[in-house]
Parts: sequence; structure tokens; C-alpha cells
Amino acid sequence: MADTDQIAIARLGPEDASGGLALSSEANWDQNEADWRFFLTQATVFGVRDNQRRLIATAALLPYSLDNAWISMVLVTASWRRRGLATKLLDACLAAAANQGLTTWLDATPAGATVYGPLGFTPTLQLRRLRLDHAISTKAEASPSLSFCNLEKFTARDRLTLGFGRDILLTELSKRPRSRLLSNGDAVALVRDGRTARHIGPLFADSPDSALAMVKEIVWSETGPLLIDAVHEQTEFLRHDGFRSAALDRRRHRDPGPPAGAQRRSRA
Repeated sequence: MADTDQIAIARLGPEDASGGLALSSEANWDQNEADWRFFLTQATVFGVRDNQRRLIATAALLPYSLDNAWISMVLVTASWRRRGLATKLLDACLAAAANQGLTTWLDATPAGATVYGPLGFTPTLQLRRLRLDHAISTKAEASPSLSFCNLEKFTARDRLTLGFGRDILLTELSKRPRSRLLSNGDAVALVRDGRTARHIGPLFADSPDSALAMVKEIVWSETGPLLIDAVHEQTEFLRHDGFRSAALDRRRHRDPGPPAGAQRRSRA
């Protein structure tokens, strides 16, 4: 077994997109190569390679507005797990965030929370990913109420909901081929391609009924499998329309950062 204390952490670039995609595919995540290329050009992405130069672990720090940032793409190939690589890469992300004065956020499964909790992250919101295997539409079924949503309106709603902006990310996702920014008057949503399914989200609505109506209209206008990440308390109503749980529950975590003048203690 290699000594992980001696393993170097490298800054990754666009040429590492295929290696990152292999890691997320192994973990059965739905990121595609375009997602990886976005992160590798817009985020700070750290990685670890084995002796054959194969990418075996990653973590990314993507800055948002108002001194916030998101940590994601925390992946370790199966044969290298439970050796402290995820914690090392998270420490690298947190150090980079601290240098820039950023508050960090992430989404974590229960297993991931055992790593993030000791690093200072606290849960703020519980989420569940749901999947619909067969969205089959015809022109007769497609809802006439769906219309194009203005990007500025959509990003403004995102900022209002989160308290900070993700304009660069949402602009990138919305301008990809086959992406759709939609409105039905009561709700707005982005629909885009993933590796194995189309993604619904973010979706913003004033009420659960408005959200459900929007999801139904999207299902009527799409074909093939769909994924949606919903707040845990609001997932039951989606299951009645054929959606099923596609992943473990996740909790959104926030790290307020170290006190002023303090430094994080590095963990192995």
C-alpha cells in the first residue's frame, strides 16, 4: 500500500477531462465531459495521480458571487478509498478558499459527511435525487404553456433563492446544445443533458403545487430518462408520477471558515 503522505497534489487542467470523467462514471455520477471541461477551466481543481500517472482522486473549488464557493467533484477511485485522499484534497480546496476569503458549500452523502463534519461543515438542507426512467412525449401531449425563460430572470431567481449568484455556471449550462430554459408562468426551470439522463434543475417555484405542475409539463415535453434533485420534504409528491429514488440522501453543508487570524489544521 502506497504511503499517501508522500503523494503529491496537483492542479489539474482541461487535458484532464477524460480522467475526471472516468472517475465520475465509476462512481455512477451523471456528469458528462462538458461538465468536467467547465470545472477544469473555471474552477480550481486538485487531483492525485498514481505511479502510472492515472488520475485517482479529485476535488474542485468553484467561486460564486459575494465571497462564496462550491466544493464538488470530490472523487476517489475504488482501490484508493479510505486512505485519506479525499480529506487531503478537501484541505487543499479549503486552503485555497481561505486564501481568497471564501465561504464554502458542498453537497454530501451520509458517507461523505463523515469526512466533511470534522472539517467544520454543518448541514443546512436535505436533498434527494429522483429518476424517471421513461419520459415519453408526443406533440399532442406537449404542454402549450411552456415558454422560453429569459436567462437574466432565471439567474436573478437563483440569486434570490441562494443568497449569492451562480451566473457563470448557469449561463454555461443553459447555452449548451439541447439545454432548455423554461417557464410556465408560475415556475422556471433549466433542463439539460447529463451523461445518462436529462437533468431538471435548478427549478424555482412559489409553491409545491407549482413545482409539480412544472415537472409534469417538462415530462410531457421530453423523451428518455430524467433526473431531478428535490428538497427531501417535497419528494413524496414526485413519486406518484413515476419518479423513484436514484441516490442516497444528500445534505447541503456550509463551512463558515476559520475565525479571523486562525489557520486550518491540516489532516492526513
